Amino acid sequence: MGRQPKVRLPWAYRVCVAIAKSGVVPLVRRDWRGAEHLDRPGGVVVCGNHLSHLDFLMLAHFLYDNGRPPFFLAKDAAFRVPFFGWLITKAQQIPVYRNTGRAVEAYRAAIAAIRAGRTVPIYPEGTITRDPQMWPMTGKTGAARIALETGCPVIPVAQWGIQEVMAPYSGRLRLWPRRTVHVLAGPPVDLDDLQGQPVTGEVVREATDRIIADIVRLLEELRGEPAPAERYDLRRRGSAS
Repeated sequence: MGRQPKVRLPWAYRVCVAIAKSGVVPLVRRDWRGAEHLDRPGGVVVCGNHLSHLDFLMLAHFLYDNGRPPFFLAKDAAFRVPFFGWLITKAQQIPVYRNTGRAVEAYRAAIAAIRAGRTVPIYPEGTITRDPQMWPMTGKTGAARIALETGCPVIPVAQWGIQEVMAPYSGRLRLWPRRTVHVLAGPPVDLDDLQGQPVTGEVVREATDRIIADIVRLLEELRGEPAPAERYDLRRRGSAS
């Protein structure tokens, strides 16, 4: 039995929850662990690995049922989809305007959400992994910047199994045989020594590397194997995110 959310939710949010829970979520088995790390006061950033177009649903379900309803950052195109865009706007999800003069708005909205005690999930890789073995790639610095500015905890989360339901960069569902989706949350990333320092490029990169490293350690536990020593780097390989 999940814990009740600790923040007041818009009516549209509850509609989104009902839709999500009636969709793919009931069609998979769940192995959820580490929820005790979510039970803390105030806002948090939750950082997870990104395996599939569906994994946000599993992460959302995990967070919601453990008293941490998520307020996601999503590409602005999603907010222009008829009805769906209107609904997620009313549910107070956060649009991201990439490569525009409005890009800073998502950052400010995320800061405001954290300060209001909300939970903001961020995929630090920025996109579904392109690593051939599906390990996390090098991270972008947005989550670290938000955490360092607000002083909020960063809760790392690893997911595994959802890629068997919908493969990376695919829209095809594979619901049989029934898969098990694993979600494992860990203790907050240790950023204490970085708090209060000037938020320089070096500091946010160090914080980002620690966030990714903690996600990788959790994923190693789920997969029962060590990750490669070197992270897949989209920028160095010239791939678009």
